[in-house]
Amino acid sequence: MLTRDGVRLDADIYRPDTDGEFPVLLMRQPYGRAIASTVVYAHPTWYASHGYIVVIQDVRGRGTSQGNFQLFTHEIEDGEDTVNWAANLRGSTGEVGMYGFSYQGMTQLYAAAAKPSALKTICPAMIGYDLYTDWAYEGGAFCLQSNLAWAIQLATETARIKKDEKAYQALFEASRHLPLYGSNLTSGEVLKNFAPDSFYHEWLAHSQPDEYWEKLSPKTYLKDVDLPMFHIGGWFDTYLRGTLNLYKDIAARSAYRQELLIGPWAHLPWSRKVGAVDFGPDAGSPIDRMQLCWFDQFLKGIETGLLNELPVWLFEIGSNIWHGYPSLLSSNQQSYFLSTTGLASIREGEGILATTCPETCTDDVIVHDPWRPVPSLGGHAAIGAGCFERTHIDCRSDVLTYTTETLETDLYLAGDVVVEVFCLSDKESYDLCAVLSEVYPDGRVYNLTQGYLRCQNGKHRVKRTIHLQATCAKISRKNALRLSLSASCFPAYAMNPGNNSASGIDAEIITLMVSCGGESSSQIILPVVTTQI
Repeated sequence: MLTRDGVRLDADIYRPDTDGEFPVLLMRQPYGRAIASTVVYAHPTWYASHGYIVVIQDVRGRGTSQGNFQLFTHEIEDGEDTVNWAANLRGSTGEVGMYGFSYQGMTQLYAAAAKPSALKTICPAMIGYDLYTDWAYEGGAFCLQSNLAWAIQLATETARIKKDEKAYQALFEASRHLPLYGSNLTSGEVLKNFAPDSFYHEWLAHSQPDEYWEKLSPKTYLKDVDLPMFHIGGWFDTYLRGTLNLYKDIAARSAYRQELLIGPWAHLPWSRKVGAVDFGPDAGSPIDRMQLCWFDQFLKGIETGLLNELPVWLFEIGSNIWHGYPSLLSSNQQSYFLSTTGLASIREGEGILATTCPETCTDDVIVHDPWRPVPSLGGHAAIGAGCFERTHIDCRSDVLTYTTETLETDLYLAGDVVVEVFCLSDKESYDLCAVLSEVYPDGRVYNLTQGYLRCQNGKHRVKRTIHLQATCAKISRKNALRLSLSASCFPAYAMNPGNNSASGIDAEIITLMVSCGGESSSQIILPVVTTQI
């Protein structure tokens, strides 16, 4: 097809092996259309066999499509043009739905922003709604590992398209061994030349939520858009914030059905084993069959029974089953207060999570050494995301741990987890990483969710609020909960040099004091669910 400005975009079209007219399912992606997101979805031939024309398109400047690829820049206009073109394909009913995850989820939002009349429904999975807070940065800290890996992946594809063998080999090698320690690939000419429009360096340069991010973010363009949407996320997906923020905004004002499903998955694949934990057969992806039901309802007008089902489905970690809800839960907030002997970084059991606040204030001290930062392990931000045994990290002397007593009854969590910490530093800037884990009677510790915050005005003792990734979990009786605090989580997040230095050349040792009890009562606020549906 040709866009309004005359650029040719190429697509593969899969058709049912029968005569008739059929709705169109459209996916627009930047990775070479042959892959068709089969890392998480069924092959397009499966959807075609169920009565759909399936279009998998290379976006502008990717695959064999012409034009220059500029991250997210042309997707509103190109998306609208593509929807209109797809609606007029031979054998089309004129009705179009879109599906796909990550960048392919983003192209759905941008196309919907143009409000083409042929676009009847979308199924955005694992997206960034506000690109600054949901994708590039978390708590003001740059998401180093995921952003760098993605920049190198896109740059490698650019080198392949340009047939630059030298750049391709260098970038492909870098993709297998990420240059996280300041090699010339992250700051020098190779990545700058071959990362599309140097988005990686632009993102580093825009470290605050300014007009750059507003212009780029789907949130800016979706204020008056309303369609039936099937929202898909994962508890260990790095973009879960975007999925939930989009769902909450749209569901609050939509005249149409908004469905939400969150599995126990990382960004990919969507399977039963996530990290080091097998969540059982129910954790396998139901998405293809659910999307088929969704498209039958909204593109073919078939009464599938979908509208009689509960609209929110959450996979509960621990029980390893799905729960349906009429809406996102309004959980009861329960606080666990941090209590310490002052040795919470030295010995297990010296830091406690208790339901009552200590009357007197005691400080814990941790020292962050840039030569040996606390490593990232699993969670949603690291490559190698998911649930892992982390005892070896909690044993470090630069990690504070606070643990509850053994639970006497099962504890159910569903929603947002918040940590409030009164903290003081000897440097102007520092970071806080908070990890909530489940502790088993034999001492094993598995992460449930985490959050990250970059703090300024560090020499003032103030309350710092860390928003952890939302979760849904059953903590079994005889187990315990643990909060771990540290000043780094590298390489998931770029390290804080402590002095607001952009280069990080002058990275310094950072000493933190965390206050527990009295007027400086630090706490973790849990979303406790008292009943299950």
